[in-house]
Amino acid sequence: MIKKWWHDKIAYQIYPKSFCDLDGDGIGDIKGIISKLDYLKSLGIDIVWLSPVYKSPFVDQGYDISDYYSIAEEFGTMEEFDTLLAEMKKRDMHLIMDLVVNHCSDQHEWFKKAVADPYGEYAQRFYFRKGVNGREPSNYRAYFGGNVWTKVPGQDDLYYLHFFTREQPDLNWENPVVREKIYKMVNWWLDKGLSGFRIDAIINIKKNTDFPVMEPDDDDGLIYCEKTLENVDGIGDFLQELKHETFDRHNAFTVGEVFAMPPDQLREFVGPEGHFSTMFDFAPHSTMSGDKGWYDGKEFNFDVWRDTLYESQLKMLNVGFLANIIENHDQARGVCRYLPGYALNDMGKKMLAAVMMTLRGIPFIYQGQEIGMENCPFDSVDEFDDVYTLDQYNAALEAGFTETQALKICNRRSRDNARTPMQWSDSDNAGFSTGTPWLKVNPNYKTINVAAQEKDKNSVLNFYRRIVALRKNDLYRETFTYGGFVPLFKEKEGILAFCRSCGETCCKIVTVANFGKNEAVLTMPYKIKKVLISNSTKTNHTTDSITLSSCECAVLLCE
Repeated sequence: MIKKWWHDKIAYQIYPKSFCDLDGDGIGDIKGIISKLDYLKSLGIDIVWLSPVYKSPFVDQGYDISDYYSIAEEFGTMEEFDTLLAEMKKRDMHLIMDLVVNHCSDQHEWFKKAVADPYGEYAQRFYFRKGVNGREPSNYRAYFGGNVWTKVPGQDDLYYLHFFTREQPDLNWENPVVREKIYKMVNWWLDKGLSGFRIDAIINIKKNTDFPVMEPDDDDGLIYCEKTLENVDGIGDFLQELKHETFDRHNAFTVGEVFAMPPDQLREFVGPEGHFSTMFDFAPHSTMSGDKGWYDGKEFNFDVWRDTLYESQLKMLNVGFLANIIENHDQARGVCRYLPGYALNDMGKKMLAAVMMTLRGIPFIYQGQEIGMENCPFDSVDEFDDVYTLDQYNAALEAGFTETQALKICNRRSRDNARTPMQWSDSDNAGFSTGTPWLKVNPNYKTINVAAQEKDKNSVLNFYRRIVALRKNDLYRETFTYGGFVPLFKEKEGILAFCRSCGETCCKIVTVANFGKNEAVLTMPYKIKKVLISNSTKTNHTTDSITLSSCECAVLLCE
């Protein structure tokens, strides 16, 4: 494997709107991020992924971009952004941003010109199509519900395509002018000093432009738009051109948000010459997905989750790296997803951290994850801001659930759970803002916050610092970065365990975690030399075996 500068790095995602507000308007800002760089450095962070800060109407929280060359005034100015870049470089940290190029905002200059002249040049930068028999051109359901086709303003029988909200028209990647303009924009940001991008919803850029009507998958007569991409060829040509024209020229780090990728194209996406440096591993998350929506989502099943995690790790061994996550801005809090009730405590949170941080791949920590932030209790649907949550609430009602049941479903699954303000202290608004926060603050901020955990050597925060430091330790860095992956104790109920090793020239490291309710005694396949880290005050072990209480985990140096 050709070693790259990002292989041994630790990444951290910032959701700017909810991270730190210094000007008191209730919305996080760039100055707030700058003020917390030393905190991130103390955590051991190398790469910061900044969710969108571009100019936007914020219909989908900045993933609807109206100007790719401007900073939204809610977050600050371009001068402040340049200061952020400079301050990060002083600390030997890298900044990556979201690249959102499947779609833009309906307030973008291109779309305004397209609507003004729906058969002109700018209309060709989108997908404008005539209706069929007085209806939409095809029967595809958008990611956030409803038909993917909306009438072009002022036109009776002309529609435009949007796989997300109607305010997010899809860009026509078949048009070479669109691709040229996108590449120019990407290079502009990389020339400014970005180290790369997280690439949003990229699998959607290649479509069957005939847009055939397909067999519905539900009673609404529509088919989920993602399913229409499954047999479409040619996305690799687009992605390789994007890489060649932009990323390769800057030695940039890229992480793809990739769904519905053909299984036989794994190497093409993230192999040594792949489209991206890495991509997020959503497979464990998907084990709880429903067929129709949140309301029919599956309950957490430890065995299924563990085996899926193992499968993801094993299939990448001779390919490349995945980006490992517990949560991000599009998901509910991971500790509430992957930890059963009896494990939703500091022991359980540290256990989950130890597993994630010692897997093969690039760890991504989401803001608040390092202090064990949990789902927020929303008391009314009116407290949600997320467009997808509102869609899923209505979907549950249409499926026959009561308002109380629908609210409960959204409390468990809503993306807003991860978007509540960062909990810095037990002062007003969790120390996030002196103003009124744009989204509800989780009431548990009085007990779960950075300031309190800074003072507690046994806190979740300080455990994250220790496990990050362990991964970066020169004695073990090579094993954690390039070591293989061998699942262990697969027959043991409630046990998640694996071995990382580079062979004879490298140390052997074993992670063991007891997700079960009962104590577990494990006879080790390798001699235990040392406990490198544990979430217990005293780990009970011999050279040949280890005893783990419920929610106990340990990372072991073995012969």
